[in-house]
Amino acid sequence: MYTLYYSPGTASMVVHLALLEIGAPYQLKSVDIEKREQFTDEYLKLNPGGKVPTLIIDGRAVYESGALLTILAERHPEAKLIPAPGTPEREAWLQWMVFLSNSLMSTYRLWFYPQELGHEESPPDIRATVQRKIESLWERIDAQLAAHGPYLLGQECSGVDLMLTMLMRWSRNMPRPATEWPAVKRLADLVRARPSWKKLYELEGLTEW
Repeated sequence: MYTLYYSPGTASMVVHLALLEIGAPYQLKSVDIEKREQFTDEYLKLNPGGKVPTLIIDGRAVYESGALLTILAERHPEAKLIPAPGTPEREAWLQWMVFLSNSLMSTYRLWFYPQELGHEESPPDIRATVQRKIESLWERIDAQLAAHGPYLLGQECSGVDLMLTMLMRWSRNMPRPATEWPAVKRLADLVRARPSWKKLYELEGLTEW
């Protein structure tokens, strides 16, 4: 039995999707980030970074969404969320996972959390620079999908596509959302049609794409 500490629509989303894809038993523990419950002493004992998600695995608290997705995929190979070890596909999967975590997710933080740069709101020039950076990453991903898709690894959906679709969703209110790139939108539509996506929306009470 896994226990997922989550907040709807945040980075915990991809871990919840993975659990639903796997079909393993789990329970949810809500962390209200609007009430700053992620900074309570109790939660900080589990996750010193004060972020979601945190997943309890065999009594251990583990965090970082990309790491958790990888761990779950490896623990449950029957779900086919990750290619077999030692294959070129596995290497490509790991490459994309690190790319999405290090390039796209980290840049998003500059967009959504300008206080990390010392500003209550980003100055227009900085905001424009961050926007261009994010859009350049969508250009790169769209080119990959157009040439080799419909999924990041080709014909089969995997865990990196769950991560990518979560990140697409975060762009929905940006000046140019990810779905304006045609190959990216195609992938999003495929993932959003999966039973796991629909079930997650039901369980987390999500409405907006």
